[in-house]
Amino acid sequence: MTLPLKTSCVIGHPIKHSRSPLLHGFWIKQFGLSAHYQAQDVAPSDLPAFLNAIRDGSSVFSGGNATIPHKERLAELADVREPSAQILGAANTFWMQDGALHCANTDAYGFLANLDQHAPDWDSGDAKQAVVLGAGGASRAIIYGLITRGFAQILIANRTLARAQEVTNQFQDLAAEHNCTLKTSSIEQASEHLQSCTLLVNTTALGMVGQPALEFPLTDLNPRALVTDIVYTPLETPLLAQAKAQGNKVVDGVGMLLHQAVPGFEKWFGVRPKVSDELRAHVLGAV
Repeated sequence: MTLPLKTSCVIGHPIKHSRSPLLHGFWIKQFGLSAHYQAQDVAPSDLPAFLNAIRDGSSVFSGGNATIPHKERLAELADVREPSAQILGAANTFWMQDGALHCANTDAYGFLANLDQHAPDWDSGDAKQAVVLGAGGASRAIIYGLITRGFAQILIANRTLARAQEVTNQFQDLAAEHNCTLKTSSIEQASEHLQSCTLLVNTTALGMVGQPALEFPLTDLNPRALVTDIVYTPLETPLLAQAKAQGNKVVDGVGMLLHQAVPGFEKWFGVRPKVSDELRAHVLGAV
């Protein structure tokens, strides 16, 4: 008997750039599933009808991922929002459960799982302090993750101070619940906090191929601090190279991409995949 094909997708507009089919396809083949995952271009005006077709079962898709420009709208249109999507106001994963369309934001999970895998005990101790460069969507997911992981202080540094303050305002209540202090500064002034920080994260596009380098000297950085960058093209950004040269532990950004895909795959196909060296090499080979 041939089992019905389970089909999921990643939606965006445009969508050709997505690497999601590459990594989900790897897992589908690894598990020998009767399943398919594809990129699907969905214009913003078509999103409500696209999701309604999934709700009523007339779509070939049972769920999927969402990327630009659909993350915020997906969180609005879903029937049930997990806390991650509710607090962040954006979702990147959706699935049907008990007749309702659910959504979640797995970026924070992906960020934390990447550090857990490559820098065990990175979050041990009671005086955890982070410096986060940037105040965009990726920054918000990471700040959410760090607050829930028990960081005592998070400095949000951005070229536009008002944008950093917006992020602080968004997470003020959650931070208070977790006894976390949020601070803001310009990127230039953030260097004053490097001696006491235990984690430095770049969430900006600076340092990416085709973008200017991130001008941020690390001479005052705590030698025990972990440095990570969500950029993975190049895999070793100038920031990571600088940190490694002076002896700090570093973690590159490709693992966040891989780990954030795990919860969705389990929701759609019923098996929980692992992020392996083989998967990493498979995805990097296509970058």
